This record gives sequence, C-alpha cells and structure tokens, in this order.
Amino acid sequence: MSAQHEADCRRTVGAAPQGRFLPGTNIEIIREIKRPSPPRYALFDFDGTISLIREGWPEVMVPMMVEALAATGTTETPEELQNLAYDFVMELNGRQTIYQMIRLADEVKARGAHPLEPIEYKNIYHQRLLERISHRRDGLGSGRLRPADLVVPHSFDILDALRERGVALYLASGTDEKYVLEEVRLLGLDRCFADKCYGAIQDYQNYSKAMVIERILSENNVDGSQLLGFGDGYVEIENVKSAGGTAVAVASSESKRDGSVDAWKRDRLIGVGADIVIGDFADYRALLSYLWDEEGDAR
Repeated sequence: MSAQHEADCRRTVGAAPQGRFLPGTNIEIIREIKRPSPPRYALFDFDGTISLIREGWPEVMVPMMVEALAATGTTETPEELQNLAYDFVMELNGRQTIYQMIRLADEVKARGAHPLEPIEYKNIYHQRLLERISHRRDGLGSGRLRPADLVVPHSFDILDALRERGVALYLASGTDEKYVLEEVRLLGLDRCFADKCYGAIQDYQNYSKAMVIERILSENNVDGSQLLGFGDGYVEIENVKSAGGTAVAVASSESKRDGSVDAWKRDRLIGVGADIVIGDFADYRALLSYLWDEEGDAR
C-alpha cells in the first residue's frame, strides 16, 4: 500500500434529512440504493461498529488530554478544556489514534508549552485504556464473559448472513493492529475475517482505511459498486462513498445496547454521505433483503 494521509472530515450534506424507514424496522433509508448487482465485498469498522470491548474510550482519552492542556499554565477553565478536547477527539474519531495525539501536541504547543511526541501521548492513553478495559479482555479470555455481550447486538448474525450470501468480509480499524487482532480473536471473529483484518501501524502514513478499500478493489479487480461498508466513524463512511460503494452508518448507542440511534453519530455520518442509518444489526434480515433488492415494495 502506498503512503496516503486520511483527509479531515468535510461535511458534504447540509442538515441531516429525514429518510424513510423500512416497514416494521428501525432501518432509515437516507438515499435509495440503485446498484447493477448485489455487493460482493463488505468492509466493517471495528470499535463501535462491531466490538464494544473499548466502549467508554473517550472517558479515558479526554481527561488525559485535559491534564496535558492544563499543565501548560493556560487560563482556560477545566470545563473549557474538556469541551475543546472532546470536540476535536470526536471530530477525529475513526482516524488512527495517532492523529488525535498529533492534534493534542499542536494544542499544547499553541499554548506556549513543549509537548511530548504524539507517540508518547498515545502510549499513555493506551496504558490507561487497557487498565480500564482489562476486565473485559480478561473475561473474554477466561470464558467469564460471552462475546455476544461485548459486540453491537446481532453482529454475529449479520456477519454470518453476509457470508452465506457469498460476501467476502474485511475489517479496518484506526486502533493499533496488534490490539485489533487480539480482540478479534477474543470475540471469536477470526472465523469471519480470517486474514482480512487491518489496523493502525507505527508508520501511520502508510495505512488508512482508504488504502484498505483500494486494496480490496484492486486485488479483486472490481469497482466500488461491489462494495458495502459499515461504520460508526466518518472515515469509513466517507471512504466507501468516495469509492462508489454503499455506506451503512451504524449510529450505535454503545453503552445502552438497545438499538437506539445516537443522534450525534447519525447527523455526522449522514453529513459525509451515509446511505442508510441503523442503531444495531437487529433488523439484519430486512436490511440485507433491501440491499439485495428482495424487498418487493415500490421505491
């Protein structure tokens, strides 16, 4: 894969429109899908789209950043720093973690202080996050926790249903690849994705979700119309749409796990071109029936 930066989020749709809902479901169709043939390849984001092992990560990252910013001697209040950090952390959500740390270093420098290297901030964050979620990882490893309890509801169902339809599954994450591979294994998802899992690498300029998409299309000699993408971050939605694919926004309410749609995610993901919005995969049969044009209703 050749070097390529991930672009900053650029809203391409104004106010998020109200779509139509498939009858009897919570599947919101923002843009009707017209495709010459059913999708053959599906790309999933990991954290928040499938895995909930890292649910609550902003509650680790944002306070760490507030500490670093407060140490600059700024006159900003803790609340102001909290709002600043939260805004840019979420604005960069979906990109590799290092980009959030680069932004933190820039903010520290802008306040007249000498920042740590972004990789040092990233290491501090990862140490704190792993401490917070160790009971989840350990619980999965020991069998005390079930994988189904730590994924977006019905994730296994839609993955199995896609495989039954002959769709090749890929996973791309902004989390470090070594952690992605560990957590994929802990959740038993390696049977679905096999060797098609990608995550952030130390040489961050030589990895992006856009590059994974390019690889999928080039290695299989297909165009973007064959691609289906699922994600809760702007990067994967924007990249799938740029490639000509169909983008499903998984606007999951991670802490509730009740299928409700997170309004902030919905607005943001529609803003970068999402075609469909769901809160989880409970209505996966209806979703796939629609995508395979088996719905039978007038469009």
